[in-house]
Amino acid sequence: MNNLFVYCEIEDGTIADVSLELLTKGRSLANRLDCRLEAVVIGNKLKGVEKQVMPYGVDKLHLFDDDRLYPYTSLPHTSVMVQLFKEEKPQICLMGATVIGRDLGPRVSSALKSGLTADCTSLEIGAHEDKKQGKTYENLLYQIRPAFGGNIIATIINPEQRPQMATVREGVMKKEISDENHSGEVVFHDVNKYVSDTDFVVKIIDRHIEKAKHNVKGAPIIISGGYGLGSKENFQLLFDLAKVLNAEVGASRAAVDAGFCDHDRQIGQTGLTVRPKLYIACGISGQIQHLAGMQESSIIISINNDPAAPINSVADYVITGTVEEVIPKMIKYYKKNSK
Repeated sequence: MNNLFVYCEIEDGTIADVSLELLTKGRSLANRLDCRLEAVVIGNKLKGVEKQVMPYGVDKLHLFDDDRLYPYTSLPHTSVMVQLFKEEKPQICLMGATVIGRDLGPRVSSALKSGLTADCTSLEIGAHEDKKQGKTYENLLYQIRPAFGGNIIATIINPEQRPQMATVREGVMKKEISDENHSGEVVFHDVNKYVSDTDFVVKIIDRHIEKAKHNVKGAPIIISGGYGLGSKENFQLLFDLAKVLNAEVGASRAAVDAGFCDHDRQIGQTGLTVRPKLYIACGISGQIQHLAGMQESSIIISINNDPAAPINSVADYVITGTVEEVIPKMIKYYKKNSK
């Protein structure tokens, strides 16, 4: 009762990274609340899946194993979650802000009349004083996300209804194993008690998943370009440097909208969230929408001809100059010093 739940997505027997990130964050939040961390996995052939989640500090794992539950479809997963939550009465539920989470989260929160905050970038525990009602609420989930086009950071709370529900984008939270040898309780539920035959009215006959062309999210070095590069041709300089550094190329939304780079390389609030060891920002002004996707980088280098560019305030190193001047020199001297 009143524990913290994480819905774990699974694909081909592997728990999604975003779910493991949420388990990491969930463990720290559960410690703060002095409650249990519980995970829910719904799918097929789930034997042994506990080995993937238990090291993240899960106290109880709820398994729903049935060949009709995989691949994901809306109705049966919603029925399972709604009925489980009516029984367990969690205080918090976290899901990934993925295609599945964005479909399942609103359905569950609507059925439970609990409310939902989407695309959170941070989660914290804190108190709230309602001066009008003369009430003080303790241990609420602060659901933090950019709002109004990224111009402000909003903190959203749900004082009354439970569970407090939030979806979180992949890459926003760190993924860290709590204890390799941690063991918790595993419960196999009778699926037929949670779903009805009508939940399976939609059947997936065939599906095709296209693999990502790039691995920007997992790259240790990212060279990212903004609208300040001025043209698609200048973006080629970033690819030239990336080839030398064995890096990946990213882009701001403005650069993508201008047609300088493909959308699947977009970094920021409406794109990817990355945490590389080195992030080189070229011609990027540094609006909050972009910073939301890369500010956790270990080292940030800014290359910009505007000394007052906002990106410079978060950069570890600032190079003032144009990309056309700086990038060829970086390539030249890196090749020279790496021989």
